[in-house]
Amino acid sequence: MDIRKELFNLQDIKYRDFQAKLIPTMDAEAMIGVRTPDLRKLAKTLVRESGLNARAGAAEAPLAAEVRDFLADLPHEWFDENQLHAFIISEIRDYDTCIAEVERFLPFVDNWATCDQLSPKTFSKHRDGLLPYIRKWIGSEETYTVRFAIGMLMQHYLDEDFAPEYPEMVAAVKSDEYYINMMIAWYFATALAKQYDAVLPYITESRLDPWTHNKTIQKSVESYRITDEQKELLRSYRRKTR
Repeated sequence: MDIRKELFNLQDIKYRDFQAKLIPTMDAEAMIGVRTPDLRKLAKTLVRESGLNARAGAAEAPLAAEVRDFLADLPHEWFDENQLHAFIISEIRDYDTCIAEVERFLPFVDNWATCDQLSPKTFSKHRDGLLPYIRKWIGSEETYTVRFAIGMLMQHYLDEDFAPEYPEMVAAVKSDEYYINMMIAWYFATALAKQYDAVLPYITESRLDPWTHNKTIQKSVESYRITDEQKELLRSYRRKTR
């Protein structure tokens, strides 16, 4: 299978134009216009047929080399190739292989959509081993590497594996980047829904910058997981900004 040719076979120009409006940092001319369900389906097919998830000792499928070459061919030319790349990595079951591919790919992630689509399923089974990588990523100089790290803390460490040090890690991030601060607000809004008592002091004690503080409250009061009483309290802590 010629992967790029297959992407163009799935092209939807109207969808490309619509999607370009949602990702202002991307040039529409760099987008093919493949719908997300089609990308997910293609990624699963490629992983299944490539042997990436084959059991130890199993013969490598003929497509293995082509898919591995695609993963190594960075940077990609097209936005949709990056999206497909993220979906392929997300399907890799072997943790060591997956983390190596994430490390290789992250420096080339250049928009919020690809960043947020990168969500490896195997991470949920390896949370202890994942934490050192998150600590490294959250200290990166790359916008979307930091965003990804915060997203992983939000996805994997707000339930039974929650610890007070994790919101501290997120609050310690100081950035002028919109897509980092939006993810910080998303993290704290989700944390308020799941760990309200532990996270509330970040609002009541104004530990976040004013924009992120207010955006956290906005996203929280829009959530059905926050009670009416909690929403009323959060509204009372809105801060004035210039």
